[in-house]
Amino acid sequence: MPELITLVQENSTIYIIVASLLGLVVGSFLNVVIHRLPIMMEMDWREQCATLNSPDNTAKTEKYNLISPRSTCPHCQKAIAAWHNIPVISFLLLGGRCNQCKASISWRYPAVEIISALLVGITTYKFGFSLNTLAASIFVLALLTLTFIDMDTQLLPDNITLPLLWLGLLFNLNGGFTDIQSSIVGAAAGYLILWSIYWLFKLTTGKEGMGHGDFKMLAAIGAWFGWTMLPAVILLSSIAGSIIGIGLILFAQKGRNTAIPFGPYLALGGIAALFWGTQLSHVYLAG
Repeated sequence: MPELITLVQENSTIYIIVASLLGLVVGSFLNVVIHRLPIMMEMDWREQCATLNSPDNTAKTEKYNLISPRSTCPHCQKAIAAWHNIPVISFLLLGGRCNQCKASISWRYPAVEIISALLVGITTYKFGFSLNTLAASIFVLALLTLTFIDMDTQLLPDNITLPLLWLGLLFNLNGGFTDIQSSIVGAAAGYLILWSIYWLFKLTTGKEGMGHGDFKMLAAIGAWFGWTMLPAVILLSSIAGSIIGIGLILFAQKGRNTAIPFGPYLALGGIAALFWGTQLSHVYLAG
């Protein structure tokens, strides 16, 4: 084992390939999280409501979590065999269809796996054999998960945003990506900036312009990279959101009042801060 670690350390190409393959495997698990976590949250809410309405209600719901029950085809409900869950390869071998009922398998599954592998590979290339690579990989994979959950449900679960925020603060205790003072101010400022915009918009229009999960997500990004990154992250997120929003109105015939999740654009800003934070700071400060 020490020889293997030494080989990986000395050969960056092998290191990046191994890390990317691990990212591919983790991406397969992220598909489970993206699908099941919102369902688990809804089941928990229903159970709490039932308990409040009927305190003596002791009925238990069927066990449902990230591990149990086994994954099944959404069309025929047949259990998916282990070899059908091999990242990307199984999708290709099955021709993008269920082995039992031949229903189409969503492109999202291999897409999430490939994006996970690419993000981890790029992170490994940038930070090399270091603790920063592990931390950055956790960060980008969490943002990827939040992106797809928000696209599906317009939810940014506290189960992900809050641990991500605390991890950012802990990692910066010894100056991981920024100093701890900037990290703490970044977490507080990230939350308060969007919180202020939310209330200003609501008091002005009577409508809610974003969800509370967006506050926590930007707070997490601020905790990881400090307050100096927040202007660039917000600017990039707003530009991306505006361009895509206008595109949806013009080409997808979406109405002006159609709710568009902001989480994916914050994720783009956070990933940009990770990979090009120094350059973004110089451009922003120079302007």
